[in-house]
Amino acid sequence: MNIGVVTLFPEMLASLCVGGVTARALKRGLLHMRAWNPRDFARDHNKTVDDRPYGGGPGMVLQVEPLRLAIGAARKVFTEAEVVHLTPQGERLSQAIVHQLVSHRELILLCGRYEGIDERLVQLEVDREISIGDYVLTGGELPAMVLTDAMARLLPDVLGSPFSASQESFETGLLDHPHYTRPEVYADLEVPEILLGGNHEAIRKWRLKEAIRRTSLRRPDLLESLDLNEEELALLDVARREE
Repeated sequence: MNIGVVTLFPEMLASLCVGGVTARALKRGLLHMRAWNPRDFARDHNKTVDDRPYGGGPGMVLQVEPLRLAIGAARKVFTEAEVVHLTPQGERLSQAIVHQLVSHRELILLCGRYEGIDERLVQLEVDREISIGDYVLTGGELPAMVLTDAMARLLPDVLGSPFSASQESFETGLLDHPHYTRPEVYADLEVPEILLGGNHEAIRKWRLKEAIRRTSLRRPDLLESLDLNEEELALLDVARREE
């Protein structure tokens, strides 16, 4: 997968190369990234990329031309790429959207700054707008890295186990079940006995029940959107009675 990033701070992306899933994907050549800085396309001596907003108000707005030229340069390398603008005004990122985006061979991620970008750039160049949550950050670089990490996990041969990604939170619509490892007892807290017995079917049902319980307690909105089968409905009833 090829990802281009249009950003005023390309040095921030270096953290993706340090370790973890994205670093592994980059090292193996499963993921390729390149950054374009709009300042390199500014026409004046001071490399100006922003100006005060028309109509007044605080802050500065990123200008159309330097950003558009940077996107144009990125498109010459990634000729099939869609442009994704990371912005609080976008649709909220979900695992379903991550699956949609990772299906693209190429993407260009546009990172805003300051008060935002000139709306005409959105009209001219942006294919999709994505938000990672209902809060405000200082720029789009962190959301771009979050999205890149989420997509890198889904690339073939990146994770150690081919089943890891498919069994995590949000893949089934449920939150993940609790996890335990050695020791069996810590601070008087014990690993649930069912996980120690080796009965794989009983373990599967326990994990499903606990995933349903956790989702019911922490994200009931997710549970309401699911079409639970008979087994899941029965386990939901058991979980509620246990509560």
